[in-house]
Amino acid sequence: MLTSQQQSILSIALLAAFADGANDREREEIRRIADSLAGEDGNAQLSALYQDVLLKRVDVTKAAAALTDPAHKQLAYEMAVCVCDADGATSPAEQQFLQELRAALQLDPGKAAQVVREADALAAAPLAAGSVSSTSSMSDAEMDKYILNHSIVNGAIELLPQSLASMAIIPLQMKLVYRIGQSYGYEMDKGHIKEFLATAGVGLTSQYVEQVGRKLLGGLLGAVAGGLGRGLGSVATGAAFSFATTYALGQVAKRYYAGGRQMSTALLQQTYQSLLSQAKQMQGQYAGQIQQQAQSLDATKVMNMVKA
Repeated sequence: MLTSQQQSILSIALLAAFADGANDREREEIRRIADSLAGEDGNAQLSALYQDVLLKRVDVTKAAAALTDPAHKQLAYEMAVCVCDADGATSPAEQQFLQELRAALQLDPGKAAQVVREADALAAAPLAAGSVSSTSSMSDAEMDKYILNHSIVNGAIELLPQSLASMAIIPLQMKLVYRIGQSYGYEMDKGHIKEFLATAGVGLTSQYVEQVGRKLLGGLLGAVAGGLGRGLGSVATGAAFSFATTYALGQVAKRYYAGGRQMSTALLQQTYQSLLSQAKQMQGQYAGQIQQQAQSLDATKVMNMVKA
């Protein structure tokens, strides 16, 4: 994939993130991600892309014009759908954006609608109801293992050839927080979990934008056997990112609920960032398990995990 094509897909992802009017916190987080990825990759164009989208110097038609390969067009659309769905089902403004994008990319309406249906099903998957106990139903060691296993699975999902599979990561992270909070005796629902994630500094839309950026800049996406595939090198980028964010999120949720939800916003965010740095250092020792787990997964199994 050429640099110009990468930039077009990233521009489309950013346009999708702003389609519904990102709030100031989400906007700032996306700016931080653009600057961070530019620094890691040495590509100053990334920060410029963010500014171009923010200042409306690029639109859907212009971004789509650089994509001629059908696989790249499909990838751009799937990623845009996932960005729009990251914080829940698409809003009217996001639906309008996706219609304009589909037309600009000249995609088959039926195939495009199927992508939206699949992403909406993942985004809207309900959190299972369950009994609430007054104390943790797992020992400290059991909960650590539970968090680690979820982190390995989410890392493995990034290795699947279907780009929509990555859409399952955020719902699975929400389920992880749900189970941890419930285990410590708290009534949990999707609204509370979203509030917890936002307080910790984990933006749902910005997290998916970062996933998109890391996949593209890592050179992990390309046409393979008529579809989109990733090499084992993605363990060091996309898979590592998903492993680390899931692990840090699980561990900060454990501390938060075990401590009676007494952590201040500043402490919660500081703890999450500290745990994220720790998780990034840990990832290498679980790379083999992530690859092995990926071999036993497919899109259907991932969907069932989200719905379970």
